[in-house]
Amino acid sequence: MDPTVPEPPVFVELAAHPLRWRLLAVLAGGDRRVRELAEGVGEPQNLVSYHLRRLRAGGLVAARRSGHDGRDTYYRLDLERCAGELAAAGGALHPALRMVPPVPPDPSAVPELPDPPRVLFACTGNSARSPIAAALMRRSTGGRVAAADAGSAPKERVHPAAVRVLRERYGIDIAERRPRHLDTLAGRRFDYVVTLCDRVREVCPEFPGRPRRIHWSVPDPAPAAGRGADGDADRSADGGFARTAAEIEARVRHLLPVLIDQPHPEVRS
Repeated sequence: MDPTVPEPPVFVELAAHPLRWRLLAVLAGGDRRVRELAEGVGEPQNLVSYHLRRLRAGGLVAARRSGHDGRDTYYRLDLERCAGELAAAGGALHPALRMVPPVPPDPSAVPELPDPPRVLFACTGNSARSPIAAALMRRSTGGRVAAADAGSAPKERVHPAAVRVLRERYGIDIAERRPRHLDTLAGRRFDYVVTLCDRVREVCPEFPGRPRRIHWSVPDPAPAAGRGADGDADRSADGGFARTAAEIEARVRHLLPVLIDQPHPEVRS
């Protein structure tokens, strides 16, 4: 064996297996529980669980306990890690094949669309995750994607830490925005409905036009937030909200090519 020949990169070794590739493809469409993955690939749960462990060990897939039922687990594709591993895989074979990982989109580069995609972001309280997602989508696209947000049990106001993090880190002001109930959007047509918490996924209503459903299992940062003397969330909690915003920003960035490059769900062949 030629000692100069490198071992296959982790991504190639893991993704080359047909079942693991199918699991990655299903997870590319949103977070799933193991039984949903088993249904999606048509294989028994024990076999799926084995290959999920391999993908987790390789860092391509992450797991998170369900916020709706702590006995359940959601699996998600780490798109940032996959992008880096895929970019490095070509270079491992030959320097000329090295790829550059994707960069955050420039809002000015997002094309004007004759029929802008309509995306609804939903969580339970509509006070942190879904307004953050909608605000970041509008910022990333320069308003070329129609982003709305609502909740199944909306709070009285947007969480102060969410307001601060968006303002200080992204230059977005949502201080005047008020949470609203999903029922207020009944009858509205959306191309995509993105649920950001496990509870709202179970109760999110149907919308006309057969929108594509995507689930992101993102924990609510609010329960860990303390309260200052003025009743607002202590700034010590801002780190948790910043991490939540960073995760949502990455997911929004990877969703954007799907919105722009694919036809709307109701007109797909």
